[in-house]
Amino acid sequence: MVANRLYGHWLQRVWHDAGKPTCPDSTIIGNIMKPRPVLDTNILVAGLASQRGASFALIERALLGHFALVASPALWLEYASVLKRSDILLLHGLASSDVDDILNALAAVVQPVQSHFLWRPQLRDPNDEMVLEAAVNGQASCLVTLNRRDFIPAAEHWQIDLRLPGKFLQLLENPS
Repeated sequence: MVANRLYGHWLQRVWHDAGKPTCPDSTIIGNIMKPRPVLDTNILVAGLASQRGASFALIERALLGHFALVASPALWLEYASVLKRSDILLLHGLASSDVDDILNALAAVVQPVQSHFLWRPQLRDPNDEMVLEAAVNGQASCLVTLNRRDFIPAAEHWQIDLRLPGKFLQLLENPS
């Protein structure tokens, strides 16, 4: 399949050619603090569906260690579950094993956090709770999502910066 060949070339270019990302336990590059975002599942879906958008660019930059990706085990399982749904596999054109490879590569740069569920529910969509929990418990610098509206009340309460993928890319390119 064409998508599988493209994915292979992309992974080789980003992962192998660039070398391994900076140490995943570090949030500092030189004297500069790296952003610590949580990526909503919709960012991974969009990024794998198209190599042209900001979501894809965020996946590339995560693999290159340009920021410290924050995720909980529950959120990671959500990523895998959603990305391997039959309708999503058709959307991005990857095989389930390709999704595993991408998630394994991302796992090498993730900063894992444990979630505490004592304050549920906070959001209308129960599937968004684990994204919010990862952001709060991981003390994320922001939550990157294509669906800001559903997170707004809880984000204000927990003082979490909500960003669209393009806005987060701008932050990476111009940190000041």
